[in-house]
Amino acid sequence: MIRIGIIGCGRILAAHLEGYKILREAGFDNFEITALCSRKREDAESYVKRGEGPPQRTPVSDIPGDPLAVGDQYLSDFQPDTEVEVFTDYRDLIASDRVDAINDFTIHSLHHQIAALAFEKKKHVLSQKPLAVSMEGARRMCEQAEAAGVTFGVFENLRFVEGVRHQQWAFSDCGPAGALQMAVMGNIGTWWAPDLIVAETPWRHVLSEGGGMALDLGPHFFDMIRYIGGSEVESISARTEVVEPTRYLVRDDKKVNPIECDADDTFYAHFKMQSGASGSMFGSWGGHGTKTVVGEGPVFYGANGRVTGDSIQLDGCEPRSLKEWYESEAPDSLKEAQFPKGITNDFALSQLDWLQSIENGTQPECSGGEGLRDLACAYTVVESSLAGREVNVEEVLTGSLREYQKPIDSKFGLA
Repeated sequence: MIRIGIIGCGRILAAHLEGYKILREAGFDNFEITALCSRKREDAESYVKRGEGPPQRTPVSDIPGDPLAVGDQYLSDFQPDTEVEVFTDYRDLIASDRVDAINDFTIHSLHHQIAALAFEKKKHVLSQKPLAVSMEGARRMCEQAEAAGVTFGVFENLRFVEGVRHQQWAFSDCGPAGALQMAVMGNIGTWWAPDLIVAETPWRHVLSEGGGMALDLGPHFFDMIRYIGGSEVESISARTEVVEPTRYLVRDDKKVNPIECDADDTFYAHFKMQSGASGSMFGSWGGHGTKTVVGEGPVFYGANGRVTGDSIQLDGCEPRSLKEWYESEAPDSLKEAQFPKGITNDFALSQLDWLQSIENGTQPECSGGEGLRDLACAYTVVESSLAGREVNVEEVLTGSLREYQKPIDSKFGLA
């Protein structure tokens, strides 16, 4: 039995608990969550038992499919007989004998600190993305995990989304779309536009806290493109902006609690992959009026055709459902590997990837090393904008270019 301690009980926790509940309902019963930690005890207690404890905070999003729109999830719904201990200091949770493994769902700047203590105690870790507040922090995490001989995963759930799994197959060696050649993806005004504090977490707009859209969503986007394209990103040319320098909370339909922002809320990036594929991505938490989204989500072009959302169209053919094609043509072994026991919830699949790796003494599909490369791509965006030139991802991965990160590393003792 893998005993899990969760550190960080913000609103995203509900989506994680839903994933664990789905695993338990599917028959995966090799885990239990035995401890929760939050700076405010009531935040942790609100997730323990349905009908008891403080009320949960309401979701901060109402966007369909947004994990932050999930609510009303309790540990007692899927592990009613498990005694859950509540902590207010993550150091105490890690030091306790109540847990074998840690889920870290805290802010970026705590990830490397929590991981260092957990690895010292030989405890497995699943860290929220982005992997760390800076590349130096992320490199240390990977080195410490390897030295401790534990399983280290990063929660990059986008590659586990059902449609993204289908797209990966479409561009694989046995898929119908052929090798990936081009990709374009972008959203303006979809989330927190035009000037709201993202997820009601002000640190996301502070450069020295590792805030900004490029670092918040960039790791997701680059993990997806690396996964679908089957290749590493080689170089990036980018520009970032602070379009809305002042952001607010909304209470009773009024803007309150203004904050000043110095981390990007908008980015534009062109990238080239080692395979020769190339593409562009952009994103913004700004945008007045209404949102703009490219295609039915990201648009991918392969040697044989185009894929966007669930639509695939090959040369000279009518568009058809990619999901239906996958279900009829993809090998059964691939389907079972990508969707064990038919599970399609991306949070559940990411958690299962980590849990099974702990059992097997291996590293998960989305390992710390994968998270390191995703973070390197995201940091290449902001480093490129600051340097005013195209930047090779290896420059950022190795630490030879880190001008943007200097104030961050200085603040957190990572210089």
